[in-house]
Amino acid sequence: MSKTPLEIATELRPALSRLYLLYFRQAEAFSISQAQMSIMTILEENGPMRISQIAQAEAIRMPTASNAINQLENMGLVTRVRDVSDRRGVRVELTDKGKQELAEIGQSRNEALARMLEHLTPEELARSEEFAPMFDTILQRYTESQNK
Repeated sequence: MSKTPLEIATELRPALSRLYLLYFRQAEAFSISQAQMSIMTILEENGPMRISQIAQAEAIRMPTASNAINQLENMGLVTRVRDVSDRRGVRVELTDKGKQELAEIGQSRNEALARMLEHLTPEELARSEEFAPMFDTILQRYTESQNK
């Protein structure tokens, strides 16, 4: 008999929580927060976006998104540009510095996660490779359900 989402979550949560903490302790420290990194990743994936779109994608309130964008803009990582489809509107996009910082942080965090994966047997590593796409699927389906 298959387990319910709650039963699976109950099994996954403790290990995911510990892995998350250990992963970020292992990764090199950078001046941007995980939330800011997430916003930058969304901008990299989608191109320029309105703050309201960023807030929706991140499941945060507009003032929270606006504050994060202001901080990123002060660091020179994003810039605001006129929306060509609506001259009154403004979109946020990554600067070249933001793209570079995102790449450097991503590489550092990839290396930190790789150090954790190095402790797996070849068989366990092969199984983890099979499961990796499921995290993207979970994120995508959850995000889609929140945008309805």
